Amino acid sequence: MTDFPFDAVLFDCDGVLVDSEPITNRVLNEMLSEMGWHLSAEDCLRIFVGKAVRDEAPLIEQHTGVRIDENWTKEFRERRNAALDRELVEIPGAPDAVRALHATLNGRIAVASGADKRKVELQLDKVGLADCFAGRVFSGQDLPRTKPFPDVYLAAAKALDVPPSRCAIIEDSVTGATAGVAAGATVFGYSPGSVGHSSPDALRAVGAVHIFTDMAELPMLLAEWRRTVS
Repeated sequence: MTDFPFDAVLFDCDGVLVDSEPITNRVLNEMLSEMGWHLSAEDCLRIFVGKAVRDEAPLIEQHTGVRIDENWTKEFRERRNAALDRELVEIPGAPDAVRALHATLNGRIAVASGADKRKVELQLDKVGLADCFAGRVFSGQDLPRTKPFPDVYLAAAKALDVPPSRCAIIEDSVTGATAGVAAGATVFGYSPGSVGHSSPDALRAVGAVHIFTDMAELPMLLAEWRRTVS
């Protein structure tokens, strides 16, 4: 497709490719409860969705009196990864959309996540997408700043040798969409109306140019996008 309006597509992972947020937040909520901070599932998602747990350490300490350390983080990741390995499923339509865009763009796609790289790779492998993103998985936790700062998206675009302005970014959270807009890319907001995704209004408010609800529609949506990109 020679007139495809973007030179690369950069995907968030959690909530965009895999339905992981409810699983991860359930484990987090259990561990916070064990520390004395009792939250509803809804409040835990509202507070933590789209964010790295390490970045919320001061908030956790404020409510529990406990400063999370490497041992706590290690236990959280072990419990989280075990739950993901048992329960994780793909976002409906995401695998086919990824493979279609991989073919259209001759492999110029990447994952740019705020989660640790081990988690991202585990999840991609679990839903059969690891081959599409081999060598193109980027974690904000490997950089000095993660989302909502643009660093992880800038790193992914640089690795693909594509200017950020020629990238489409697919995000489902305010934190991630903010990062994509700050990178100078065109951000498309996935908001299917289910638990763990930011609302259409919230995504638009931080600069997402279009909201969609069905991942199966993504390849055609991007192909037909005619807003000026340069």
